[in-house]
Amino acid sequence: MSQSELSILVVDDAKFSSAVIMRNLKAGGYHNVSHAESAIEALGVLEKTAINIVIADWLMPEMDGLEMTKRIRQMDEANNTYTYVIMLTARDGIDALKHAFDEGVDDFVNKSAMQQQLLPRVFAAERLVNNQNRLLRDFRELLQANQQLDKANKTLKELSTIDPLTGLGNKNYNLNKLGDNLSHTESRGGATCYLLIRINGIAELEKKMPPRIINELIVGISRRLKSLVRPLDDVSRLTKYTFAVVTHQPDLTLCVGSSFKRIVDAINHRAFQTSMGFMEVTVDMAVAAAGAKTGLPTAEQLMAMAEDKLKESIDTQRIQHIHYKKVE
Repeated sequence: MSQSELSILVVDDAKFSSAVIMRNLKAGGYHNVSHAESAIEALGVLEKTAINIVIADWLMPEMDGLEMTKRIRQMDEANNTYTYVIMLTARDGIDALKHAFDEGVDDFVNKSAMQQQLLPRVFAAERLVNNQNRLLRDFRELLQANQQLDKANKTLKELSTIDPLTGLGNKNYNLNKLGDNLSHTESRGGATCYLLIRINGIAELEKKMPPRIINELIVGISRRLKSLVRPLDDVSRLTKYTFAVVTHQPDLTLCVGSSFKRIVDAINHRAFQTSMGFMEVTVDMAVAAAGAKTGLPTAEQLMAMAEDKLKESIDTQRIQHIHYKKVE
C-alpha cells in the first residue's frame, strides 16, 4: 500500500492542533487524510469506511481516546480488520501509558514533540499496517479456501454411496436401490422385501476391545451377510451397527420372518475370527415388504416401517415382519 492509498483519520476537537497534524501528514506524502471533531463522529466514520490509522487526542469531551479505542477494537473484531491507533497525549507517566496499551492503543506521540515524532511514528505504523493487512488478506483467503473445501467435502459425503469400512453400499445407496426395486415391482409384479438387521452388544464390546478389532468384526459380519443372500440382492451398511438387504421376491407371502431366519441363525450361531481370536455376536431382524397388488409405498416409508418393526424384534427377540397396505 502506497502512502497515497493509506487512509488516516485524525480525531481532535481542537481545530488548531488538528490542522497542524493534517498539514504535517500531507507534507509527508499522505493525502487520504480525514478529520473528525469527536470520538463519536470518528466511530461513525469507521462504521462506514475502512481506516488504516487513527490519530486521536487522549482527552476529548463526551468520549475520550481510550474509550474510543475500545470501541474500535470491538469493530475490528467484528469485521476481521485491524485499525492502528496512535494516541496524542501530554502524559508521561508509566502507569497511564500502560493502561492505554491495555486498552488497545498501539503507539503514543507526545504533544510537546509532535512536530519531530509524528511522521516517524506514522511511517512505522504504515509498515505494520501493510504487514497486518497482508496477514489478514492471507487469512481471509485461507478461511475462504477452507470453507470451500468443507463445502466440497460435505457435497462428496452426501453424494457418496460406499461405506468405506466394509465396501458395501451406504444409506444413500440403500435408498436408491430400494427405490429401484419398488419401481421394478410396480412394473413387473412380485414384491419388494426389505430386511433391517441390527448387531447387538457392539457398544459393550467397544468398551473392552480396541477399535481395530471392532472393525474386523464388522467387516466379518458384512462379508458373511453378503454370502448369505443372492447375487442380485443389495446389501448396505446404514449405520455403525445396522445393515439392510433389499431383495425382490415373486410373491408377498414369501416376505416373512421364517423366509430369512437362516440369515439370523448363520450370524448368531457361528463365531467370527479376528486377530484377537473368535468372537460371537447376535443380531435382530425386521422385515418390511410391499407387493404390486396391494399398492406400493415410497422407499422412505418402507424404511420407516422396518425401523419401527425392528424395535419390536429387539423386544421379543424374534424376527418381526410387516406388509404395506395402501390406505384408500
